[in-house]
Amino acid sequence: MGKDAHADTIRNIAVVSAAGAGTTSLVEALLYAAGVIPAMGSIANGNTVSDFEPEEIHRKVSVSTAVAHFPWKGTTFNLLDTPGALSFQGETKLALHAVDGVLVVLGAASGMRTELEKIWTTISDLRLPCILFVNELDRERTAIEPVLKACEDVLEIRTVPVTIPIGAEGRLEGVAHVIEGAAYRPVAGSAKVLRGDVPAGVGGLVGEARKKLVESAAETDDRLVEKYLAQGDLAEAEIMQGVKAGTCARTFVPVLCGSAVRNVGTAPLLDALAAYLPSPAEAALLRPVKGTDPQTGEEAVRVPAADDPFSAYVFKTLIDPFAGHLTYLRVLSGTLHADAPFMNAGRRVKEKGGHLFTILGKKYTPAQQISAGDIAAIAKLKDTQTGDTVCDEKHPILFARVPLPKPVFSFALEPKAKADIEKVSVGLHKLVEEDPMLEFTRNPETKEMVLGGMGQLHVDVTFEKLRRKYGVEVDIHVPKVPYKETIRKMAQAQGKYKKQTGGHGQYGDCWLQVDPLSRGVGFEFASKVVGGAIPRNFIPAIEKGVVEAMHEGGLAGFPIVDVRVTVYDGSYHVVDSSEMSFKIAASMGFKKAMEQALPVLLEPIMSVEVTTPDDVVGAVIGDLNARRGRIIGVTAKGHAEMIHAAVPLAEMLIYAPMLNSITGGRATYGMEFSSYEEVPRELAARVIEEHKAAKHAMA
Repeated sequence: MGKDAHADTIRNIAVVSAAGAGTTSLVEALLYAAGVIPAMGSIANGNTVSDFEPEEIHRKVSVSTAVAHFPWKGTTFNLLDTPGALSFQGETKLALHAVDGVLVVLGAASGMRTELEKIWTTISDLRLPCILFVNELDRERTAIEPVLKACEDVLEIRTVPVTIPIGAEGRLEGVAHVIEGAAYRPVAGSAKVLRGDVPAGVGGLVGEARKKLVESAAETDDRLVEKYLAQGDLAEAEIMQGVKAGTCARTFVPVLCGSAVRNVGTAPLLDALAAYLPSPAEAALLRPVKGTDPQTGEEAVRVPAADDPFSAYVFKTLIDPFAGHLTYLRVLSGTLHADAPFMNAGRRVKEKGGHLFTILGKKYTPAQQISAGDIAAIAKLKDTQTGDTVCDEKHPILFARVPLPKPVFSFALEPKAKADIEKVSVGLHKLVEEDPMLEFTRNPETKEMVLGGMGQLHVDVTFEKLRRKYGVEVDIHVPKVPYKETIRKMAQAQGKYKKQTGGHGQYGDCWLQVDPLSRGVGFEFASKVVGGAIPRNFIPAIEKGVVEAMHEGGLAGFPIVDVRVTVYDGSYHVVDSSEMSFKIAASMGFKKAMEQALPVLLEPIMSVEVTTPDDVVGAVIGDLNARRGRIIGVTAKGHAEMIHAAVPLAEMLIYAPMLNSITGGRATYGMEFSSYEEVPRELAARVIEEHKAAKHAMA
């Protein structure tokens, strides 16, 4: 496969940061510096290119990934402005699988934050080359050195300076370019930048920074090392070659700096992104594009060239009530023409294709075709969702799905208007399609609609979207715990139903024995009737009557589990006995037996994993113990510890805010159902009383 000139000119870059560090403002400044927009918008005014959703404008925080496609000096950029808030980091994770490099934004005022540590884990796992931009250097009490030191220590990276600030805080006037030995200052009221001499007061710092940079660049190549040792310096082109090699190998991270809102340092940053981060073709040499042939199960490889078979990864879905369904994809190989059909490899369905667009915020520009390396949107696909692989039908390939975090925060909801139940369900299913970090379910036991998300902000924003896009409002509350009931000993009872009416009467009589089963077994039914005491054709009706009675236990009306019911005797009437009469008799007998069998309340126990920094492990364990948790073990995970515990669900319904409070937002957790266990007696009494009171209030 030959070299692809188109893919060589593209840079697909995710812009990531902790919340509040300024990714959206920086993307705005880069678009302004590149001449794409006539004036810079601002977060405060709600008119930036990449924060265009009403929820983002209202809350002044990014909640989804936005794409900015634009040209700069012969390079085509696709910048993916990702959310920094923890609640939306699933979006960031999906975006990182669609790019070849990362621009990490560090706020000099906000400093090193936990959110960035968590994003860095994914960046490291994917081995994505990075450039670091220290923003907000125009703010009071900010300096580049301390924030850079914290970043190096926490992320365990080695940084090399490409630009350094000229001036500080309110007197920040530009940046000095270490390689070029030139100063870049923005022109007020214009996207232009003046390139001039480095001020005398900064010259010494530039010299020191240049020495560090040249040494780092030389280390990437034996030939450069020899020349540097012999001559003490390298040519500008050689330095850039070394910096790119070190960046792509993740040996070090180039650092640039400035202020997005004042357009300081943005032009050199654009040059650096083009010069040091890899094109799709170069990225494929670092990380080959591998998948699986869905027909044979064997490994398949793609080359980022226009004449390779078409394949692409879907990293975002947008459903607008007016604009319709838009699918964002990264083309990994081949070429796709507008309206050309293709295959969804994972779902084994054909898509008819649709109109193609390049993306700039909420502006979509039609494209006739897209090729390897492109990031674009396609309209009106029927079956394709986020995380899917689409490809040439004759050359199928399936890329691994991105593992996404499970929801940790849930609300039960009900529409304010009862007539809106269907609209709520349809709206939330569409929102889940847009955002796979959401989970919408109907709990069959509590009969509640439950929405799960990654945090309070995530769920709140979802309800705002539900109101705006689909016109429905909901009331929310903490979900009910799906308790169950069971028994602790064997018991026997008779169920006899006899009713005489004018015509045929009804007669059913059965003796039942109930026995406790091991936890999680569920339900067993057996017949030990002998001698025709009950005709065999009535036995299924007895089982049916028992099963229906199990739906609502006698303690508090919760479902009954883990019991064996055996029918062992009874009687019948030749004329009056029927399936219905035996079904009723069985229900009566089962309820009587349950009363004598020491019924108890069961609660769901969750398997919980909390990943937390070392210094707060004790506090987290103490809190889990206070929640009736059993600590199963603690394992090291990098600089953090992973706590494994079994905790009752009732104690975990509002765990997220408390964990954030204990750890300063530095911990994460996940949980899944493990088993049912008996509720302690004093707690069980309280739960039973509460549920009886709630039933009485509804009656």
